[in-house]
Amino acid sequence: MKDMRPAGRMWHLYKMGGITPAITSMFDAQNAQQMAFIRSMLKEQRKNSLFDMPLHSMEIAVFDLETTGFSPYNGDEIISFGAVSVIGDKIEHGNTFYSVVNPKRKIPEDIIELTGITNEMAQDSPDLIQVLREFLEFVGQKVLVAHATGHDKNFLNAALWKTSKVSLSHRVLDTMMIAKWLMPKRKDLSLDALLDTYQIPVTKRHHALEDSLMTAQLWSKFMEEIKSRNVDTLGDLYALLSHY
Repeated sequence: MKDMRPAGRMWHLYKMGGITPAITSMFDAQNAQQMAFIRSMLKEQRKNSLFDMPLHSMEIAVFDLETTGFSPYNGDEIISFGAVSVIGDKIEHGNTFYSVVNPKRKIPEDIIELTGITNEMAQDSPDLIQVLREFLEFVGQKVLVAHATGHDKNFLNAALWKTSKVSLSHRVLDTMMIAKWLMPKRKDLSLDALLDTYQIPVTKRHHALEDSLMTAQLWSKFMEEIKSRNVDTLGDLYALLSHY
């Protein structure tokens, strides 16, 4: 039986995730456990290469974040996470993740209008570290896919550093970059424009889960074209995208 007295719990958390969660445990045991889990998961993820993974069987999580603004290093925060599991080009509609987050700050009116997430909804939602842990549990060892990933990666990395002093170690693919490779002469690579081009019905924009589901459909369309170009593995795809 583990020793869960303060000193025993601190030693257990140190073994799981290092000195940071162990020190934090002196102040908030639940947050320290969340932190230790996050740090342990990302440490394991760094061990996986995945470059030889066949695209047709690759497990991915298409995800999206909604935020209070555009600058995670200037006070903006995540207000919702959405994700859907995909294997190869098959969307697992029954395997999704969605949660609103309490950003511990007021949500600007234009963001409320855009996302439909009110301050009242956010105040009744879990804190960032809890939702981040649940999101990473859902993602597991999957490759992450999003559209225009710069925004989402910046916010994810800021959240991981803020809560757990770690950085994202998952492989990330950007459907915007894939579109640029597939259609090099195309100017408008926005999600709305690509959804229209591929005749993917727009359900609800700027909702983290709905945007994830629509981006997953776009990924499925892209997979058909990727296969036709004899691109078989994640490493092959990365090599081609590195030129863009």
